[in-house]
Parts: sequence; C-alpha cells; structure tokens
Amino acid sequence: MEFIDYYKVLGVDKNATPEDIKKAYRKLARKLHPDLNPNDKEAHKKFQQLNEANEVLSDPEKRKKYDQYGKDWQQAEQFENARQSQQRSQGFRRETFSGDFEEGDFSDFFRSMFGDMGDYRQRQTKFRGEDYNAELQLNLTDVYRTHQQVLTVNGKNIRITIPAGVENRQKIKIKAHGAPGINGGPNGDLYITFHIANNTKFKRDGNDLQTTVDIDLYTAVLGGEITIDTLDGKVKLTVKPGTQNGTKIRLKGKGFPVYKKEGEFGDLIVIFQIKIPTNLTEKQKELFEQLSKLSS
Repeated sequence: MEFIDYYKVLGVDKNATPEDIKKAYRKLARKLHPDLNPNDKEAHKKFQQLNEANEVLSDPEKRKKYDQYGKDWQQAEQFENARQSQQRSQGFRRETFSGDFEEGDFSDFFRSMFGDMGDYRQRQTKFRGEDYNAELQLNLTDVYRTHQQVLTVNGKNIRITIPAGVENRQKIKIKAHGAPGINGGPNGDLYITFHIANNTKFKRDGNDLQTTVDIDLYTAVLGGEITIDTLDGKVKLTVKPGTQNGTKIRLKGKGFPVYKKEGEFGDLIVIFQIKIPTNLTEKQKELFEQLSKLSS
C-alpha cells in the first residue's frame, strides 16, 4: 500500500493540536470540494486523501497508531499479537518498542523480527487485511440513474457501479478492496458512505418525491390543465374545478427509483398552492364584488 503522509496532506506538523487539524481540514475541504472542481481529477484525488487524513488524525487512537507504525498503522494490533505469540512460543523475553517509525520502518522491523526464523513464515497465522472507509459526495440527480464512477483510494483507482436509488448516508461494501492481508490472508473490504446533496426542487422521502406547484385562482376555481416538471421530464396534469389550497395528488411511478429494483419507482406527490391575484384593475375588483354578493 502506498504511504500517504497525512500530516503533509493537511499541511500541519506532527505536534499539531486537534483544533489545528480541524481548521486545516475545513480550509482545504472548501478549496478542494468536488462541487467547486467538477472537472479537476487531481483536486478530486486530493479531496479523497484529505478525508482519509482527517479521519485518521482527528481520531486519537488512530493517530497514535499512525504516529507509531507509519504506513502499517492499520495492522498495528495484528503485528503486536503476532509478535507476542511468537515470543511466547519461542520463550523469548518480552521487549517493549517505542518511538516514531518513518515510512517503511515497521515493515523492515517486522521482517527483522520474524524473517530469519527458519520455516516460521510458512507457519505464521494468516490475518485478514483492515477495512477501508471512504466518503463519496454526489447530487440527487446523480443517483437517479445507475452509473459507474472511478474512485481513488490510497492511490489506487477503483471502478464501482452506483445503483440508482442510493440513500443519503447509505453505506455499501466493495469486497476485497481494503488493505491487503498478512501472510496470505484475505484483503479487507472497502466501505463507501454516500453523502447526497439535493440539487433539485423536489423533497425526497424514501422512494417518494414531493413538490409544490403554483396554480392561479382562476384555474383552481374553474379547473384546467397545467404542465409540471418531474425528474424524468414534463407531464401534463388536470386540475379539477374547485381545487383547494394545499390539495395533494399522487402521481404513481413518477418518484425516485427503488434501490436495486430495476424499473420500480416511488410516487410523486404534488401539492397545489393557489396564488391570490394582486394589483387588480377596477373592473376586476368590480367583478369580484359581484361574485361576493352572489355567494352571500
């Protein structure tokens, strides 16, 4: 796995306080956010690395392991368990190792500990690799249809298929795309959390969408036909005479796609909002007065 200097990514030194790390992350996140750099692949890669760096350095436990073991920080516990187990089986005196390891140091240290023990490598326990966690920023219109996207995780490009209908903060697993296993053990998995921004005028409620549509007083009273927008294009809608303000109608199958169910959609709920006319002419006022007298 390629080593990434998380302190360098954030532009802080190793003695940075949690507040320094938080400030540096917020500053760079605003600068590198994909929404501000839609066609800049390098900015997208740096944004992914920035999120990884913040996830590790803002967590005291993860930061401690990273400071001690460098690029092997995710396997720290496994290394310690394997070392202690081997020391017990060989009758070794337990020793305590401390201090900061630079890039690659712990890998060399681990090899020096176990590399010259005859056929020990063949008898080592296999360890599963650590899982990776990543975040992906998308718009609501991005997940209206199934599509493919390339992610850069620890310098490696991974092509994934994003199914239509993914929910905000939903997490999916990409099997075997985490850290490599130890001693021939299986790779870890990659977990991706989606952050979906609503870039539409529709409100999402699960698989259903909701929108408010303005109609004039005359159409509400007399009825008529209007054209409204959906995520799949425009549709014509009949307004019944005497429609009241706040009336809801449900358009079947015009909502959001159902996750991993091809061809299935939720509904679109349309709420009518009646616009009262303003700046009436004298003639219009006179007509309304006549209507008032008739209704009373």
